[in-house]
Amino acid sequence: MNKNNYAIIMAGGVGTRFWPKSKKSLPKQFIDILNTGETLIQSTFKRLSNCVRAENIYVVTNNNYAQLCIDQLKIKKENIFLEPIMRNTAPCIAYSTFKIKQKNPEANILVCPSDHIVHDNKLFSEIIKESLKISSTSEIIITLGINPTRPDTGYGYIQYEQNETSEHSKIKKVKTFTEKPSQSLALQFLDSGDFLWNSGMFIFNVNTIINSFRTHLNEIYEIFNDASDIYWTTKEIKYIERFFPACKNISIDYGILEKSDNVYVYPSNFGWSDLGTWGSIYAISEKDENQNIVKGEKVIAYDCTNSIFNISDDKLLIAHGLDNYIVIESNNNILICKKEDEQQVKNFVNDIKVKFGDERI
Repeated sequence: MNKNNYAIIMAGGVGTRFWPKSKKSLPKQFIDILNTGETLIQSTFKRLSNCVRAENIYVVTNNNYAQLCIDQLKIKKENIFLEPIMRNTAPCIAYSTFKIKQKNPEANILVCPSDHIVHDNKLFSEIIKESLKISSTSEIIITLGINPTRPDTGYGYIQYEQNETSEHSKIKKVKTFTEKPSQSLALQFLDSGDFLWNSGMFIFNVNTIINSFRTHLNEIYEIFNDASDIYWTTKEIKYIERFFPACKNISIDYGILEKSDNVYVYPSNFGWSDLGTWGSIYAISEKDENQNIVKGEKVIAYDCTNSIFNISDDKLLIAHGLDNYIVIESNNNILICKKEDEQQVKNFVNDIKVKFGDERI
């Protein structure tokens, strides 16, 4: 494999929307939430190791999860970049790319979340390798766009220029980004034929993205550029702990991609899902004859349809007359809510923290 190709896995999230299975001490990326025999981050790491050398895969997380990364991925401590505080994706990517540049000034980098699902790993690898090759010779940022199959309001959307051609025929110039549209707008996007789901995966040459930070997020650029001589040294940790919290809390989408004119999208169809909610689990999982998903040895559902039941094997659950419900039990906590209200789970967790403290979350 090309020694100049690298991958960054972003794994600092706390997985609030998957409470109670996901807790602050063990977020969803470190859980086998799909019962495949692998945690989400293990599946991601394995998938990326088909595209880049395993030693060139780095994980960005916080100190609470460093040992989990070492235990689950069997990687070296130096392959884990620690954020002292959560500051969204732009500071995360800036820190990682500056550090990688110090090791390899010609690096081509794939950035991806730790908790997404890909069904066609072979096609995924082909697209990533081709995108990394393009980024090595072109000063562009490539996003992976997913051909939408439904008017999902939980995803961001990318619109591309239909008539503008590129020397690389498979990528399209990005026209607009839209975050989580209304149902009616999502339907219009689907009908138009020039919108894709935003997968949150990006490919670029290290120098291209650093130049973009210099232009569009100069304060963040200055923070990490000033540390160029101390990456991979004993001075790095103290510097990052001091200055990382000063970074603006902003995503790479808002901070750079929406402001840049060198962003392209690669329309893809490798069976992707952003596991952001219990509903996304429902969408990709096998159902029984009543369109229920049932996990648990002692679950009996009477006249229940279109619902999710995820119960520990030692617990008995009897449910009757539920339609479109989420019923989750874990860690002596129980969540029961309508699927249509699943975005409220984050608010539920905030209320739990206020009333009962951190122990329950």
